[in-house]
Amino acid sequence: MDAELAVLSDKIGQIARLCGQLKAENRSLRQQVLALQQQNQQLVAKVDGAKTRVAAVLARLPGAAEAEE
Repeated sequence: MDAELAVLSDKIGQIARLCGQLKAENRSLRQQVLALQQQNQQLVAKVDGAKTRVAAVLARLPGAAEAEE
């Protein structure tokens, strides 16, 4: 009986440690996701700015008005 309790206690300890490790990993992954989302927003803004600049350059090219018609 004591041996069974000791084994059970060890398993509970292992589960508790694993739970702590998974919480830490989850926290780290959430931080990574947040950082990547912020980076993605910055990149989207840069792409939108580039599209606007390219459209402005294309509009100034000779014959641009003819191509739109």
